[in-house]
Amino acid sequence: QVQLVESGGGLVQAGGSLRLSCAASGRTFSSHAMGWFRQAPGKEREFVAAISWSGRDTYYTDSVKGRFTISRDNAKKLVYLQMNSLKPEDTAVYYCAADRSISTLVTMDYSGSWGQGTQVTVSS
Repeated sequence: QVQLVESGGGLVQAGGSLRLSCAASGRTFSSHAMGWFRQAPGKEREFVAAISWSGRDTYYTDSVKGRFTISRDNAKKLVYLQMNSLKPEDTAVYYCAADRSISTLVTMDYSGSWGQGTQVTVSS
């Protein structure tokens, strides 16, 4: 089982950048696909990005393509979300998740546990 702790959120002006980190524990981290999700106030949680266990395959929701980059360091058991050109509509609590199947993350079929998340606030 993989346990996750998100960090790196904060307040940033529109057009700015943030890098989120997700620290994982557990022996099987390197065999899990990883994903980032977000939930804005009053909205459902939505998929943002996912990366395969090897890092070779990545997926993004359309609204962040070209602005966000997901990456991972299996040796350090870390997953990152580099967010550039941030917009006020990116404001949300961001969560990471792990699953053996990347499709489970991309299709929002994930039913595992969630961490506490990290708040990202983008001011206009």
